[in-house]
Amino acid sequence: MAENSYTPEHDKAQQIKLDHCLSKQQQHFKLQPYPSLTDRLDDLKKLKGALLRYQTPLLQAMSDDFGHRSYHDSKMGDLLPTITGINYTLKRLKKWMKPNKRHVGTLFQPGQAFVSYQPIGVIGIIAPWNYPLFLALGPLTTALATGNRAMIKMSEFTPRTNQIVKQMLASIFSEVQVALFTGGVAVAEHFSKQPFDHLIFTGSTAVGKKVMQAASANLTPVTLELGGKSPTIIADDISLDDAVSRFIFGKTVNAGQTCVAPDYILCPAEKVEALQKTIAKQFNRMYPTIANNDDYTAIINSQQLARLTGLIEDARDKGATVIHIGDDALKDCVAKGKLTLTLITQVNADMAVMQDEIFGPILPIVSYDHIDNAIQYINERPTPLALYLCSHDKLLQQKVLQNTQSGGVCLNDATVHVAQDDLPFGGVGQSGMGRYHGHEGFITFSNAKSVFKKGKINTTKSAFPPTGKLIHKLIYRLFIR
Repeated sequence: MAENSYTPEHDKAQQIKLDHCLSKQQQHFKLQPYPSLTDRLDDLKKLKGALLRYQTPLLQAMSDDFGHRSYHDSKMGDLLPTITGINYTLKRLKKWMKPNKRHVGTLFQPGQAFVSYQPIGVIGIIAPWNYPLFLALGPLTTALATGNRAMIKMSEFTPRTNQIVKQMLASIFSEVQVALFTGGVAVAEHFSKQPFDHLIFTGSTAVGKKVMQAASANLTPVTLELGGKSPTIIADDISLDDAVSRFIFGKTVNAGQTCVAPDYILCPAEKVEALQKTIAKQFNRMYPTIANNDDYTAIINSQQLARLTGLIEDARDKGATVIHIGDDALKDCVAKGKLTLTLITQVNADMAVMQDEIFGPILPIVSYDHIDNAIQYINERPTPLALYLCSHDKLLQQKVLQNTQSGGVCLNDATVHVAQDDLPFGGVGQSGMGRYHGHEGFITFSNAKSVFKKGKINTTKSAFPPTGKLIHKLIYRLFIR
């Protein structure tokens, strides 16, 4: 399992290099403030080509950092969405770069109005450890598409992945265009204090607050992709077999270490016992064993594993029922750095598992008597990054969509909305701010410059002072009403 292996000397050197690199990127941007469409497409193609060439060492590095990470989880969660995001952008970038024509009112004719999308400078990207490739190179894709430079801070818990990604990027970009930094908390704090033109952070709400505070000193705009407790509602109209098949992959991929993983289940009270059996049946079919199963990913490090087992013990001590799914002994799983899917029922608000984002293979089940109670339960808590509803009732789907807030929603699925290239991704309230991915990401990393253009005919001078002329009377009569 990965631990922070970066020394204080390494971190200090990275901070010094960071300052120097930002200055160089800013200077480079001033020399070429608007890269052409051809240049941007070439950059994206180079990034895609490098990812395909480095696929094998990247997969191995991510597995090494986790102690064991399923190649399937890495391909599905990191490589696939990064590649499809690049492909999607390549096909649409020309259209996105075109000025967007806007309406000109009668009073200001003849004239033209349009929005021109201009690069803003240097984008700072702080990536977490759980999907180190996608959450670093996804924003980088958008930064390159918008014609910006980029600096990336990778997590200290993925040192091997960081090394391969750094090597890969250096093979195709100079550091005045794309630079990658490693190190611990000191480097991350220093990074967040830099005067970037935009800063995107993916991580916990607690750290997100600190990043935003640091960025505010430079008035750096931020996109915060945070977490929270994303609920899954199981409605009365759907069978449990169907419902579980809709969310169980989203909960178990990457061993639940996903910011949009279902955090807890809201289930009709009379179906809770049957739900437990159905989850166990489907989970055991997916993962017949845990400890030595190559398909099942380990917990990233001993600190996170201890935190998760602590959540389980706290819930048990406070009266919850805990069910570890599978035949593997818990100690055998933990010895391999793994934790099997663990169901927790009879939960209450005093339990830490119902207060903090779980970020692992633990699944509390909360019972409800009426769908309105489930909606109320969600609305009484901080706004989640994602919300999932298992129901084929279209009226209920509309009711939940209209009466709850969340960053994103899946109806009869879970987590995969993040992989939809044409859907913006982001949080709201405690789960974050700002949107990226696709066209919304292009807009986020651009300056939407408003332009009004007049030709040779200048009608404005007819309204110059002195006032009281016929033109003024006509303007007031026609337009102030």
